[in-house]
Amino acid sequence: MTATHKEMADARLPLGYRDFCADLLIPLNKCRSETYYLPFKCQDLRHDYEKCQYDDYIRRMKAAEEKKREAADE
Repeated sequence: MTATHKEMADARLPLGYRDFCADLLIPLNKCRSETYYLPFKCQDLRHDYEKCQYDDYIRRMKAAEEKKREAADE
């Protein structure tokens, strides 16, 4: 996570979105507000954010699977 708690608070991110990808969500939300949420204006930023969310999901699932495997071995 590269976004600090102060940056997330200043960007007024809800607590549920203050995660591993918050550093990508801050500029995405800024772009959305500047372009009045036109869907085609910020699609590169949105794609980067969604890719980060997906990669984080895969990382968490691998960690959970590893933890489950360790618990089964004990």
